[in-house]
Parts: sequence; C-alpha cells; structure tokens
Amino acid sequence: MNGAHVRCARVIGGVRGAIRCVALVACAAAWSTASRASDGSNADDRTLVPSLSYDSDAGAVTQGGKSDGAVYAGLLHLRLRWIVPTASDWRGTSAFLDVRNIHGGHLGDLAGDAQGVSNIDGPDGSAVHELWIQHNFEWSGASLLAGVYDVNSEFDRLTAAGLFLNSSFGVTPEFAESGTTGPSIFPRTAAALRFAIRPWNGALLRAALVDGASFERPDGSHALFKRDDGALELVEWSMLRRPDATGDEPLAPRVFGRFAPLPTYEDKVAVGLWRYTKRLPGAGSADDDPEAARHPSEGAYVIGEWRLFGRGADAKKRVSGFAQFGVADPSTNRFGNYVGGGVVATGWLFGKDSDQVGLSVASAQEGGTYRRNVSVAGLRSTRAETTWELSYLDQVKPWLTLEPDVQLVMHPDANAA
Repeated sequence: MNGAHVRCARVIGGVRGAIRCVALVACAAAWSTASRASDGSNADDRTLVPSLSYDSDAGAVTQGGKSDGAVYAGLLHLRLRWIVPTASDWRGTSAFLDVRNIHGGHLGDLAGDAQGVSNIDGPDGSAVHELWIQHNFEWSGASLLAGVYDVNSEFDRLTAAGLFLNSSFGVTPEFAESGTTGPSIFPRTAAALRFAIRPWNGALLRAALVDGASFERPDGSHALFKRDDGALELVEWSMLRRPDATGDEPLAPRVFGRFAPLPTYEDKVAVGLWRYTKRLPGAGSADDDPEAARHPSEGAYVIGEWRLFGRGADAKKRVSGFAQFGVADPSTNRFGNYVGGGVVATGWLFGKDSDQVGLSVASAQEGGTYRRNVSVAGLRSTRAETTWELSYLDQVKPWLTLEPDVQLVMHPDANAA
C-alpha cells in the first residue's frame, strides 16, 4: 500500500527461517543412553535432553520506515533439560537451561515502530534466558517452578497467535512494556517463583512472583535480586477444551507444567491480572528526580482462541481464530489499552498438513499521561499504532521452516511525524 494513501504507513517484508535439531553433545548423549535401562525402558525415559534451535530474519523496510534498508538477524538457543528418572522417588522433578545468542541487525530500528515487527529482536550477545527447577506433584494437579523464568512460556500465550512475527502476538504490548525492564520475557528474563494447579480437567490456575528487574541489567551487570527491585505479581485463570476432552478426570496422573505431554487445545479463554509492588515514574516522564511522584503499575488481559473449523485430533484441515484485549494503568504505562486478533488456517495450501497461513491485526493505544508528557518534548502523538500482518509458514522439512511475512505498520511509534 502506498504511503501517500495511508499516512505514515510502513511496509515491512521479510522471511523467517527456523532450524531445530537435536544437539550432538557427546557426553549428554552418552548419559541419556545410559539412563535407558536394558529391561525395555522406552526411548523417551532420558535423563538429559539436549537441543538446539536457530531462528533467523532476513527482512527489509520497503517503504515509509524510519530508515529504508535490509538486515539479517539471528537467534540461537542452546537448551539442556534434565529429568529425574521415573523409577526415582523424586520423579516429577526436572531442570532446564536455555542459553541464547542474538546477533545481526535490528529490523525494528529501521521500522521505528513500538510493538516490534520482529519477535527475535534484542540486544546483541549471549545470555542465560532460562535456568530453573520444577517439580510436578503427581496425582495432585500441582506444579512448582523456581529460577530464571520466561513468563510468556505459560502466561499471556495463545497457540494460533504464535504463527505471527510481530511481538504483540507473544505478549500483549501493554504488559510487555511495563515495569523497568519488562515483565521477565524475551530478551530479558528475571528470577521467579511460579505455582500452577489444575483443579479439574480443562481448568488451570497459574500464579507467579517475579523479581521487578531482569537478571541481566541494562548496564551489563547481573543480579537475581536487589533491594529496590520490587516484584511483579501475576495470576492467570485459563479454561481449555482439548480434542479428546470428555469432561471426566483422566485416569493418568495429572502431571503438567513446562514440557508436559498434553494434547493441543482447540479452545482457550484466559484472564490475567498483574501488578508491580514498586511504584514507578509517570509514563513518558523525562524527570529522573528520585523525589518525583511515583504511581502504581497494574493491568489485566483477556485472551481467547477458538477452533472455527476442523475439530478433532484427526482433522487435517483446521481454521482457528484468536482475540486479545489488554488494559494497563495509564499513569505509569505507555499503552493504556490494546486490541488484537487474527485467523490462522492449517493444512489448506499445497497439500501440506503442517503449513499455515494467517492474517492478523494488532492495535496499541497510548494512555493520556504518556501523551501529555511527550507533548512537552514537542512530539505529536496519534494515540495508536496499528499493524496488519500476513504470514505463511512452510514446513519444508521436519527440522526446517520458512516463513514469508509482510507487515503494514500504521503510524509507527504512534507518532504523526
């Protein structure tokens, strides 16, 4: 679309490539093999599970951006999962390490948008993304996790929205932009304690207490906790319907949590509430005076996903729709509210059951406090930034995907200039 017809519109085109494979780490492979006893234990009963994934973006701002041009960006994840053998008295316990490396250019710098046209964009370099230990209490429907933890691995998350590359379809932006360094999401995570319980089949309650600042600080230092960090309190209630759900409790142990072998849901509705214990400066304020007024920071979100066509575990062609809505205290948060949604079709193109195509829209609206404060600096706000995205994911091989993607950003950075 021509920028002359749509004011301040920007067209961002790119291709996402993703490679995932099992890392060939000799010592881990040997340990993993040794954990499978010769008495017939299955191949999944392993002590160590190493893996590697690589995502890359080759993208360009083709028109109307902050700066036209093309960049290449890459994100490497090296992961190691440790699992207590099922024969142990401590079965149900696992630990996880995820080290990430970000390198290359930054598509967001060219686009100049606020929501983030690439969800792998972040500060260059290597860092520990997650390092935690978890215990699933068998037959109780409860799970406890402690360590450096990515909140978005379980909270504010929809499967269908994961197709899209814009960051707002990972964590809704009114929440993602909160706090001093964000709410422990990619690329900066923090120490956390997460408790989850499944009171009955199809219901799930999660609660987390997260340090108010990231483990990797903006100045390059590292700290799990500091006295003046404060904390983020987060709770989410979810209702899910899975393809094989019957309304009865399953006979198998109700073990869940991270990496739980549960079937993919067809429908989901979740409500989340969050607040920071530390009061924060006014949104958009340039005043660094420690005596300046501080305000509460809190918000809520409602997200949902529905299977519109192709129900059942054996369905080859499926269509899912999703919607997101979030609000945040405008006194301390740039975005006071957000609305997003989209439609994703799976298995309809080129005879491939795994291929996906989707269309989505994400609109983040600035709060009144932020607009008033930036107007003092001479910036003219248009209140909202809205992004349309069209994406197609091609599962070329089991270990390789390609994803051509086009985004149209209306009023990038919500700035009319």
